[in-house]
Amino acid sequence: MNRLAFIATLLTLPVLGGCVAAGDVRPYQPISVVQPMAMPAQATAGAIYAAGPGMQLYGDKKARDVGDLLTINLVESTSATSSANTKTAKSNKTAIAAPSVFGAPVTLGGKDILGADMSGERSFTGSGNTAQSNRLAGSITVTVTQRLANGNLVVSGQKNMRLNQGDELVQIQGIVRPVDINPDNTVPSSRVGNAQIAYGGRGAIAQSNSMGWLARFFNTRLYPY
Repeated sequence: MNRLAFIATLLTLPVLGGCVAAGDVRPYQPISVVQPMAMPAQATAGAIYAAGPGMQLYGDKKARDVGDLLTINLVESTSATSSANTKTAKSNKTAIAAPSVFGAPVTLGGKDILGADMSGERSFTGSGNTAQSNRLAGSITVTVTQRLANGNLVVSGQKNMRLNQGDELVQIQGIVRPVDINPDNTVPSSRVGNAQIAYGGRGAIAQSNSMGWLARFFNTRLYPY
């Protein structure tokens, strides 16, 4: 029975260590900005008005309507450091003098049996340091999925690349102001509002750079020590 329990514990360790595969990346859900919809103008008989995107007699090739393409230049760079140190100590000592009965101490075999002396000490020392830096450069072409009432554009797009022994995914979505779009129909990622950027991959390279399931278990809250 002990052997069966040990085998069952080993089989459940991958689940306890985490359900996401090594190197896997979970894309964001598509975003959609809810806005009040105005009643469209009704065309009258014989009028030259036609519903649809406006016609630009003089204009550039910037994205402005739903379905247009826009290139976002990824210029993301982050850096963060953190450190913590904790040290606690506590000691106590209690002594109870032995009482006497009729002027003489109570002993048994020559030893005082009513006296008490207690002492205890405890201490804790912990420290932690972390440093992280990330840099993402490149470009990705996205599609305008929604045009807001104020003219801002909701964009979304992703790029999937199958390279040697691995797959790579880059996804970005957010809100872009038309005034921030360059004449060549590009915009830096620093100008994307509510930006959601996901980058990751899976394969042999990603797995070799991630912690094993047994090591992940020993780093979870389930580990008692």
